[in-house]
Amino acid sequence: MRLHYLALVSSEPDAACEVLGRNLALPRRDLDSVPAFTAGEVALLVVPPGHPLVGEEAKPGVHHAGFAVERLEPPAGIPAERIAGLDGRRALRLERDAMLGVRAVLTEPLEFAPPAPGLVERIDHVGVASTDVAEDEALYAGRLGFAVESRQTDMKVHTAIETFTSDKYGIVTHARKPEAAGGLRVCFVTVGDCEFEFLANFDPRQGGSIEHGRAGSTRQDQGAIARFVASRGRGLHHVALKVTDIGAALSKLAAAGRPMIDAVGRPGSRRALIGFPHPRALGGVLIHFVERQG
Repeated sequence: MRLHYLALVSSEPDAACEVLGRNLALPRRDLDSVPAFTAGEVALLVVPPGHPLVGEEAKPGVHHAGFAVERLEPPAGIPAERIAGLDGRRALRLERDAMLGVRAVLTEPLEFAPPAPGLVERIDHVGVASTDVAEDEALYAGRLGFAVESRQTDMKVHTAIETFTSDKYGIVTHARKPEAAGGLRVCFVTVGDCEFEFLANFDPRQGGSIEHGRAGSTRQDQGAIARFVASRGRGLHHVALKVTDIGAALSKLAAAGRPMIDAVGRPGSRRALIGFPHPRALGGVLIHFVERQG
């Protein structure tokens, strides 16, 4: 069982194909009229809402993950139903609740365009909005047998500093105890040549506020995850592409007139630089770029 493809629902599939194909130069092959762009060992499928592959009520975003298997059998204890797969392949849809919110399909292997060297090396990770990363780890690493790559806590803190300036006693500086402004608990689980990144709000008492028009931050990321879970429940949230040069990747999309969240790379997980185009650039699909070693 290995990650084989990701189905992306785009309200503007032509724009999404332009970004993946023209701007990022990912090789393309169409399967049953569905455009599939190869990044490493995984393909990104671009489909409009209402397409039979995703159903009538699909919202823009990362809809489901397709796993290639040699024997079409569900994991023990995971309910599944048989569905029509792509390109004449047999497929099974796993019960979403049993997969802790992740829509997942098992499929006989498909034939995608071979990967090509370029700005995009592969999928770095697939972000999964969660409420309990320990529960995710117990399922995906414990029961399903995938390996834990790493665990971490992302935190943004505010530290107030007071100064007391006197003509007799000089300047006294006092720093108050740091206060958490936003944070995430994170667990990376390897699912092939990339990871699932499970993300849960560090403090459920903090809501999902986002400051639109400002560059991303840990607080913004925490707000995005909290809002997603509140509106859609646990599930696939974003796709991160590993690139050789994050400045070049962000500049390419900006120069092409794509709306952006980040103009330059910023510090992210696993000693990486990260940067986000706006979801409008791909018709409601959130992707971001990652530049890191390894």
